[in-house]
Amino acid sequence: MHFMQPDSKTDKAGKCVVSPNHKWFGLSLQAMVVLSRKQQACSSNELAGYLKSEATMLRRVLAKLAREGLLETREGRDGGYRLNRLPEAITLADVYLALKVGDPLCSGMLDTTGVHEFGQEMKQAFVEITDEVERKTVETLQQTTLLQLADRVCALKHLNQEETASPALGV
Repeated sequence: MHFMQPDSKTDKAGKCVVSPNHKWFGLSLQAMVVLSRKQQACSSNELAGYLKSEATMLRRVLAKLAREGLLETREGRDGGYRLNRLPEAITLADVYLALKVGDPLCSGMLDTTGVHEFGQEMKQAFVEITDEVERKTVETLQQTTLLQLADRVCALKHLNQEETASPALGV
């Protein structure tokens, strides 16, 4: 699936029609993990600070998630972004699909086939393979909720703190 760049154009289906930006999915998940731990709305500048990211690009990503109903936005002094559903009710597939990503390998693979008979046979095989990759990707992402991801990150942070606090003995 192709992630849209901030400066990209989209077709009528909302899919990116120029070069992809694969950072959007990762940034989205990170921002949503932060939001899952916040009681109040969080501004794009605050989120960008947590992620060490650029606020303008992050706003574009978050606007896409808001349009798809995963986030709510509020303007004003107490404004910002909040999850629109509980973190245990949002899967990573929900985020992935909300970004309207396209075919992850398809465009590059399909561009290598020709119009001759063998090229068209290869093109059909490539389409079948990339469709299966996409289906498996979504299936895998459906197995993890935002809450599970957030808990995993917190667990890893806790493990790292323990390691630095008590170094291994006898080494």
